[in-house]
Amino acid sequence: MSDEQKWVRIEREFDAPIDMVWKMWTDPEMFRKWYGPNGMSVPTAEMDVTIGGTRKVSMLMQGADPARSMWFTGVYKEINAPHRLVYTESMCDADGNILSPQAMGMPDGFPDITEVIVELRDMGGRTQMTMVHVGVPEGSPGAGGWTQAFDKLADLVASVAQAEE
Repeated sequence: MSDEQKWVRIEREFDAPIDMVWKMWTDPEMFRKWYGPNGMSVPTAEMDVTIGGTRKVSMLMQGADPARSMWFTGVYKEINAPHRLVYTESMCDADGNILSPQAMGMPDGFPDITEVIVELRDMGGRTQMTMVHVGVPEGSPGAGGWTQAFDKLADLVASVAQAEE
């Protein structure tokens, strides 16, 4: 049996050019439209998409009483437009101060800093995306949230592509 950790890894193909899918990851307004699991909106997406630049994103649970928000911050580590994007991610407060995952209700052992790796490949007008979130286990709620977000991303790129025709 292997001791190697199985992090969430999702591969998707989108019926959209690579530049459009890249923009969905790097343009704050576009990112806000698809990021997060179902039932969550993204009121804040601040992104300085440069090496060493920071990002801060909030998700708001719609329909919750009281409303529940989650904040994430990170740093861009690698940018190779439009093929590869790597950034860190940590839970934080609204001011960007990193919080322990356990303070936010995450299980013991959940890392303070995770890493998101996005790789895009041009498939002649279509785009193959591979996303790995190092630190988030396969089969976890975080993995399910990514799957739901990518369903929303597929719908968004389809509607944007249709509008551009």
